[in-house]
Amino acid sequence: MANIAIIIAGGSGHRMGQDIPKQFINVYDKPVLLYTLEGFEKHPLIDEIEVVCIDGWHEVLWAYAKQFGISKLKWIVSGGGTGQESIRNGVYNLEGHAKPEDIIIVHDGIRPLVDETVLTDVIMKSREFGNAVTSMPYNEQIFVVDKDDETVTGQYIPRETLRRVSTPQGYRFDLLDEKYHEAYEKEIGIYGSAYTNTMMVELGVKLHFASGSDKNIKLTTKDDLEMFKAYLKSDKDNWLK
Repeated sequence: MANIAIIIAGGSGHRMGQDIPKQFINVYDKPVLLYTLEGFEKHPLIDEIEVVCIDGWHEVLWAYAKQFGISKLKWIVSGGGTGQESIRNGVYNLEGHAKPEDIIIVHDGIRPLVDETVLTDVIMKSREFGNAVTSMPYNEQIFVVDKDDETVTGQYIPRETLRRVSTPQGYRFDLLDEKYHEAYEKEIGIYGSAYTNTMMVELGVKLHFASGSDKNIKLTTKDDLEMFKAYLKSDKDNWLK
């Protein structure tokens, strides 16, 4: 049984306000995406890596992989018009390569601080249950907007009933491949902000929670980028001590 990572790096990054895709922005002389890939490269349970990459950057990524020693990178495929299409492209590309029982870990390329223990827990729970999604408790109060007056509320959702879910997410390949074909044939779970986890739920699959980390931030804005730099500096300072 192999563990194969699909790293999603097909976005253009307009919200970051940069001239290049945000996954290729340099932070301390290294592209953001390479920090992500290094986390998977160094993890002992990860066997192979596939990157779904924005067109025009494939050769650049191969060059970066060689420069930074990402030897587990086996495939680079083109992204789609949406995040969900990009994941689908990555899944379909593994047909003929992945075995039914292989675990596929889907992860955002702009989440460069994936924790080794989190990734391990996702893999182990996916092996046990067939799927696993990174999750964290929700610590803020959530109130529901009144349907007649959006300036007031009279209902809240108990926060202990909520979980924040992100990537990495793990799925057996046979489940993942089957459900992406089903989703696109039935046009279920593929629109808007849909992701693999939400698609699975819409198709009737029960998901299993795995461990999460507050450091697992998604770099969407300039503020996120500054937070990432602060985490890197903090880790360096701790090492120096």
